[in-house]
Amino acid sequence: MDVSALLAAHPVIDGHNDLMWEAREQVGYDFDRLDVGVGGTPTHTDLPRMRAGGMGAQFWSVYVPTRLAGDAAVAATLEQVDAARELTRRYADRLAWATTADEVEQAWAEDRIASLAGAEGGHSIGCSLATLRQLHRLGVRYLTLTHNANTPWADSATDRPVAGGLTAFGHEVVREMNRVGMMVDLSHVSADTMRDALAVAEAPVIFSHSSARAVTDSPRNAPDDVLEAMAAAGGVCMVTFVPKFVNAACADAHREMVAAAEAEGIPEADGARFGPFADRWEAEHPPPTATLADVVAHCEHVREVAGIDHVGLGGDYDGVAVLPTGLEDVSTYPALLSALADRGWSAADLARLTCRNTLRVMRDVEDAARGLQSVRGPSLARIEDLDGPRGDAAHP
Repeated sequence: MDVSALLAAHPVIDGHNDLMWEAREQVGYDFDRLDVGVGGTPTHTDLPRMRAGGMGAQFWSVYVPTRLAGDAAVAATLEQVDAARELTRRYADRLAWATTADEVEQAWAEDRIASLAGAEGGHSIGCSLATLRQLHRLGVRYLTLTHNANTPWADSATDRPVAGGLTAFGHEVVREMNRVGMMVDLSHVSADTMRDALAVAEAPVIFSHSSARAVTDSPRNAPDDVLEAMAAAGGVCMVTFVPKFVNAACADAHREMVAAAEAEGIPEADGARFGPFADRWEAEHPPPTATLADVVAHCEHVREVAGIDHVGLGGDYDGVAVLPTGLEDVSTYPALLSALADRGWSAADLARLTCRNTLRVMRDVEDAARGLQSVRGPSLARIEDLDGPRGDAAHP
């Protein structure tokens, strides 16, 4: 199969990339110092390698860490959105800002890569539906309901369960996301939160960067019953490349590290302390290596359980230090497609994986929003009214 020709017609839409946070940490968003328009940057991502990888669209994660809460989290999220917009403006000859499926395809017609934004963690809205709406107006097209720590209204996969899934306000967040046309992202949330969100959602959901729990037993991956329900509702699971989510030995090593941290009173959800602990631990206990074959196994399992119309790609480049062998940066998508083709995936199958499934979900969410806006206006719900006086103070 001619993978290059396939990617020219059906370029990769990747669900999750953390270049914006890397740009903040490395150079304070100074793209003179981190010029991703040229190759060889100290990141997994730059424009020449995106082109080499057959990429057509990237959801830039406008992530902020959960150590930020309330107004501080909202402000930092706005700075991340601003950085994504500035990146797109600076390289306007090769990037085009996009908020709809049609705008993605228009970017391709102009031989540009579409820039999109997704917010990684419900703490970015500060328990405010009005803030959620304003992020949507700024171009943010998905919200991951949690990051590594619970929000006051949703349980994370890597924190101690408190709500048992979504609270009443959490249900209202999902409903309002559906109404405005912001995709509900179930990566990072607990399995109970996944199930609660699927039960209340009025539009398809996504996993922007998750893999299959039946293949690798990580709480960050989707169980089979969730994959089935996601598919029945028309969603897409964008398979991620993170070693501890795709390789069993890497997952076991991560569990050992989490247990060692907890023995010292440091929960995984405490990013401010867990991150430095993890750096020290992994320097003394180098983790195993994942490979491209591990990611192939997850793509095949999601296809088997959810169906070919419900699988996509979300590499998490620049969100982790090490990627699987063979998938080291954004130039390597053709290697993954070639491996899948060798296992019998047809050109039509690969086109669904790279972009067609994600475009369909985007359009379905846009259509659902138009319908919902015709029957209800903006939600004025407040967390203190629906969940009691916990509010943002409950956020870690």
